[in-house]
Amino acid sequence: MPLIRGLTGRTASERPHPRATVTPSHTHPAGALRLRVAGVAVLAATLAFVSACGGGSDDKGSATPPATGSAGAADPLGAVDKATGAPVKIGVITDGPSPVADHTNDNKVAEATAKYLNEHKAGIGGRPIEITICETLGDLAKATDCGNQMVEKGVSAVVIGTSGVVEAAWKPLNDAKIPVMLYGSGEPDLLASPTTFVLADPTFAVIDLPIQVAKDKGNKKVTAIVIDVPAALHSAQEVAPPLFEKAGIGYELVRVAPGTADMTPQMQQIVANGSDQVFIIGNDSFCISAMNGLKAVGFTGTISAIAQCITDATRKTVPGSTLKGMVVSATAPLGPDSPSMQLYTKVAETYGKGIDLSFQDSMIMFTLVSALQAATQGISGDITPATLTSTIKAMKETELPGAGGMKFRCNGKAVTASPATCVRGGLATTLDDKGQPAAYEVLGNTPIAS
Repeated sequence: MPLIRGLTGRTASERPHPRATVTPSHTHPAGALRLRVAGVAVLAATLAFVSACGGGSDDKGSATPPATGSAGAADPLGAVDKATGAPVKIGVITDGPSPVADHTNDNKVAEATAKYLNEHKAGIGGRPIEITICETLGDLAKATDCGNQMVEKGVSAVVIGTSGVVEAAWKPLNDAKIPVMLYGSGEPDLLASPTTFVLADPTFAVIDLPIQVAKDKGNKKVTAIVIDVPAALHSAQEVAPPLFEKAGIGYELVRVAPGTADMTPQMQQIVANGSDQVFIIGNDSFCISAMNGLKAVGFTGTISAIAQCITDATRKTVPGSTLKGMVVSATAPLGPDSPSMQLYTKVAETYGKGIDLSFQDSMIMFTLVSALQAATQGISGDITPATLTSTIKAMKETELPGAGGMKFRCNGKAVTASPATCVRGGLATTLDDKGQPAAYEVLGNTPIAS
C-alpha cells in the first residue's frame, strides 16, 4: 500500500508564484481522506528551501553502510570510463563548520564524487572535473565572498550545498551568468534565474506534504515550527498561508532562533492556539529541542518534520515512541538498502576518506555534483558557462543520481512559476520505532514536457 495516495490536488502549473502574499491563518474543517499515514517525511527540505537549515548529526560516528547487494552483483560504480585532457573547473560552496550545523562532511563527498565521475563517467565532456571548494561558515559576507571567489577563479559552473546563506553566495554567480546547481531556495529571483538549476520542488516537502498529512489524519490546524533563518522562512511566511487556506486547514507559524535549547515557552503557544499537528523545519539539534518542548507541554497531536531533523543524534535523544510513525520529508533516500544508497556508499568508500554516511545533506551533495555531470551529457567543444547552461537547458528527462528513482529536467517547465526548478514532487518515508526510515516512495514526480 502506498504511503500517500495523493498530494494537494495542485498541478505544477497551478502552483502560485513564490511571491504569494502573506494572509492570516484560518481554521477550517479539514476534508478527511480515508488514508492511513504511518508517518510523513519527504525531502527534508526538500528542503526545498529549508536547504537553508542544514542538517548534520552531532554524532560523528559513521552510520553502518547498507549491504551492497548480493554476492556477484554488478559493481554499483559501473564500467570504467576515464576522463582525460584539460580539467573543467567546477566550484563547490558549502557552509563548512557553520554555527548552525557542521557541513565539512559535504566537502569530502564533493571531492569523492568528482573522482568517481572522472573515473566512471568520463567527467564533463570527456574532461576531468576539478573541484574548488569555498566555505561560507554560515556567514552572509563570507558567502558573498565565496561567490566572488568563484567568479575570479574562472569556474565553469558552481554547486551550492544545503546552506543558510544560499542567496548571498548565488548572487555574484548569477550576475556573472555562471550556471549554478543547488538543492533548494525560496528566493523568487533565484527561482526565476535562467542560469540557475534547482533540484527540489519548491513547495513539496515543506508545504504540500504537511497539508497531505493533515488531510490524511483529519487534522484541522497545523503550526510550522521554523528555525529563524531567512532561507527557511520565506516559504513558511509567504507561500504557505494561502495554500493551507485553500486546503481548508488552519495554519500558524512559530519562529525560533537557532541554538534555543529550551523551547517550552514556544511550544506552549502551540497548545494554546489549538493546533493538532506540527511540522518542524530545522537541523537536528533544533528539532530535538522542539520535540522535547512538545513533550514537556503535553502535546498529543501529529508531529511531522523535514528530513534534516532525523539524524543519529535525534535517534539517541528522542524516545522511539515519539519517532515511531512520524512522517518526515526525505531530501535523499538515506539509510535503507536501495540502488541509490548502494552507489553513494560505494563512492564514499572507494573515493573518500572518513565520510559519515548518516548525513542527509552529504547525500544531497552527491546528487548535486552527479546531477551537474548527468545534465551535461553530450556537451562537446569549448566548455564554458554559456555552453554548460545551454546544454543543461536542452537535456532530456534523466534519472536524478542518488535520488531514489526521481527524474529531472531543467528546461524551465517543471514548475511554470519557478523556471529554475528541475524537479516535480519528492520522496516520502515513515519512521519506525528506532527512528529509521522504513522505505522511500517517489510522490508527484510526473513527467516534464519538452
